[in-house]
Amino acid sequence: MESIKEKKMKVTAFVGSARKKHTYNTCEMLLEKLKSFGNIETEIVCLQNFNLQVCKGCIACLDRGEEYCPLTDDRDLLINKMKESDGVIFATPNYSFNVSALMKIFLDRLAYFGHRPAFFGKTFTSIVVQGIFGGEKIVKYLDFLGNAIGYNVVKGSLIKSLEPMTEKNQKKNEIAIEKQAKKFYKQLIKKGFKNPSLLELFIFRMSRSSIKTMLNENYRDYEYFKKNGWFDSDFYYPIKINILEKMFGDIFDKISVKAAKNRK
Repeated sequence: MESIKEKKMKVTAFVGSARKKHTYNTCEMLLEKLKSFGNIETEIVCLQNFNLQVCKGCIACLDRGEEYCPLTDDRDLLINKMKESDGVIFATPNYSFNVSALMKIFLDRLAYFGHRPAFFGKTFTSIVVQGIFGGEKIVKYLDFLGNAIGYNVVKGSLIKSLEPMTEKNQKKNEIAIEKQAKKFYKQLIKKGFKNPSLLELFIFRMSRSSIKTMLNENYRDYEYFKKNGWFDSDFYYPIKINILEKMFGDIFDKISVKAAKNRK
């Protein structure tokens, strides 16, 4: 039987840049580092090469299910790549102090996973490449999103690409990527489920209480939570909670139910 380190794993990088330059090259660097640590298969997915249409905000995916989305594009093909990967990287240049348009369209097409997280036990990290400043918030945004859809998140990296690139800057970027690769690999082979924070427990309780109070079997969110047993569980996956966490959980439930009823 293969050990965890010997078993081949798949890591896919989704690149939201329209050109193969700094963002793409940084992904290559990170993936090469990962492959040097263990038996890892890698793939770089350039979003510009796929048909991704702009979300219409019809919320059909939230209410009825993702299969009812009126758009016909490559969303499911890309989601399957995520599902088939043990780890993913979302990489984007800093455009106008935000993710690129390509990346934002992709993230919007994944919106229903924010309601119905599905990537527990898998590893996520992000890369933001910028010239001058503003990228810290983008890293936090991407890492927050990765956590929201179920991933074990390794803090992303902010890479400076201001041209002409100095030798000092290049060395600094290489060090940052090497550190990120080591942390990512450590989490990748560890797998498993992390212990949620009180904030994450609160978000879970708020979500399930709102869904249970405001929706019914006609809604996909309700059906998904019921199918997974989340209406009666302590969290999305089995965890051990202490008396204090149990107490806070009950309080979170009461607050969330009251807030949901007030919105009806």
